[in-house]
Amino acid sequence: MKKFILILFAFYFFVNTALSEPNYKYNVYRAGETSNLGAKDFSQGSKVLFIVDFSNSMNEKMGDRTKLDVALDTLSSILPQIPQNVQTGLRIYGHRGGFTYMDGCMASKLAVPLGANNSSNILNSLYKTSAVGWTPITYSLKQAINSDFAGVSGQKHIILLTDGGENCDESPCTYAIELMKTRNDISIDVIAFDIFDQEARNQLRCTALTTSGKFYSANSPDELRNSLFESLNIDKDVRGRIKINP
Repeated sequence: MKKFILILFAFYFFVNTALSEPNYKYNVYRAGETSNLGAKDFSQGSKVLFIVDFSNSMNEKMGDRTKLDVALDTLSSILPQIPQNVQTGLRIYGHRGGFTYMDGCMASKLAVPLGANNSSNILNSLYKTSAVGWTPITYSLKQAINSDFAGVSGQKHIILLTDGGENCDESPCTYAIELMKTRNDISIDVIAFDIFDQEARNQLRCTALTTSGKFYSANSPDELRNSLFESLNIDKDVRGRIKINP
């Protein structure tokens, strides 16, 4: 009888654990791998919001250039390739410093609202922005979904480009899990740009895969370019014609 009770207890523990919040810390995924929920279709007519990191760490060097310079040069070559009927927009964070937690963790703004033929507007905004602040990823996602996408119908696609994990005492993974309980019209692709901290990578990976998005690890200019191409579903022939100057 005792053996039977122990078996029942073990079975209950296993099922209860399996149904609880995913233990993302111990899952290993390849860069660009989708979740097993199936990636949402991203094609012409989609709404794409870029969320770009302007935290102070983007001033660190990657080779002989800063990570920010690499990111801007890459985006400037790729954004014009987006089909004209795809609506795009830009949210940035870390663009201003803050002496208090509230200042730094609310430094996020919609720089360019969603619209067609928006590449030049996005690029102008990117090149006018300095990297000085913190990394409020979760706050930025909340603002994007609750404000930037307010009243927007159809599938919505976020491309988050960040060189660090959340540092504002929130969890983008936990937020994504809660979001998917009520929404199925949003997917988040995450490009982890030169990130080697495993906890940060796990949080970001969870954020992408929970929303049926993709997670990319980009540790060089070429990997960043390829991650953006794949996230945007830009034709391979176009990729071959674009060369990022070192």
